[in-house]
Amino acid sequence: MLTCIIRYQIDPTKKAQFNQYARNWGQAIPRCGADLIGYYAPHEGSSTLAYGIYNVANLADYEAYRARLADDPLGRENYEFAQSEKFLLREHRTFLKLASAPHGEHK
Repeated sequence: MLTCIIRYQIDPTKKAQFNQYARNWGQAIPRCGADLIGYYAPHEGSSTLAYGIYNVANLADYEAYRARLADDPLGRENYEFAQSEKFLLREHRTFLKLASAPHGEHK
């Protein structure tokens, strides 16, 4: 299992647009095959840092998921929304593997 963490730098004056973007992915991402953990918007501290986090089985599944997302009507609409509203200033994806499992079994 891989966890994809997308770190966004967003325009702090366009948090409402990011929140709409996040809600749209909340519909499209699970439908297209990834296990969405969630999208997180700034609350306290940084006003420009946001995250999207989801799991995929492996990189091949990630590529298939991305293709389905690109063909999904809401996925396409959300990509276009981000382009037209320009609230995403920077986007960086990192893929991580859980290293601490199993949790709670240390004696």
